Amino acid sequence: MATDRRFKNRMHAGKLLAVALAPYAGRADALVLALPRGGVPVAFAIARALGLALDVLPVRKLGLPGHEEFAMGAIAGGGIRVLNMAAIRAHRIGRAPIDAACAREEREIARRERQYRGARPEPGLAGRTAILVDDGLATGSTMCAAVRAAHARGAARVVVAVPAGAPDSCAALAAQVDELVCLVRPADFGAVSRWYREFGQTSDEEVQDLLAIAWRDQALAQRSSTNASERRQS
Repeated sequence: MATDRRFKNRMHAGKLLAVALAPYAGRADALVLALPRGGVPVAFAIARALGLALDVLPVRKLGLPGHEEFAMGAIAGGGIRVLNMAAIRAHRIGRAPIDAACAREEREIARRERQYRGARPEPGLAGRTAILVDDGLATGSTMCAAVRAAHARGAARVVVAVPAGAPDSCAALAAQVDELVCLVRPADFGAVSRWYREFGQTSDEEVQDLLAIAWRDQALAQRSSTNASERRQS
């Protein structure tokens, strides 16, 4: 890593995380799940380096009404809600605005599922190790929603992997998972973007392109493995 503790870009961060996640390399029961959009380039680099399958787990932040940049919680598919009750009480947010924000973000999750995955089914997590990846951990609300979704889908082991995170958020989340891997936990964390030299917005098109490459490579590897097995048996 650079001496100023910043990553070159998301792909660079993913390659460094892959080194820390080396014990999971080549494991058939392990799956890398990216939180789109920014987590996808990080997760792509991890999955490619370790020879693991890649997929996405869409989650959405719930912005405070009138102050959307501040999170009052997050949601994931399957009715998963994580609410920051302290923020909700402090800003006197009623039930109706919360429900409206959840409905709006549920529609966005559904849109992303259709756009990114198309007719491809969700990956099965029952009995598997789910490695949840994002480009950073600030409040931790979206990752917390992803963790709950992974547990709800039957993951046997849940690992969170991020390049950089706020120390208090990492500590809180570590208690909810089997393992948390975070390369940089500075006391002066601030925003995730501070820890990257290049931090442009990840587009839907980039997400689709990276997933297409990963899924193509996974299909080729599976076909090669099947052919090899058939040759051994003949």
